[in-house]
Amino acid sequence: MPLRMFCIALAVVLSINALIFYLLSDSIRTIIVKTFASSLIAQVGYFASVLFLIWWSGQRATQKAKHSDGGKVSRRQSPPCREDDK
Repeated sequence: MPLRMFCIALAVVLSINALIFYLLSDSIRTIIVKTFASSLIAQVGYFASVLFLIWWSGQRATQKAKHSDGGKVSRRQSPPCREDDK
């Protein structure tokens, strides 16, 4: 989800949230506290989803690399060191 779409959705959700809390409690202080808490929860959820997508794309890239190599992961190995070879 692009950031602009997220910000618009967040504004709509928080506005509806504030309206519902106002109708239920008639307290401005309650509206501010609960709406702020809701915005923090939404932002943490967005951040977690972005981290999950980054992790998931890395996993998929690793799987594609394994399948394209025939299941072999090639690693460059240095020759063994021997003390008597100088």
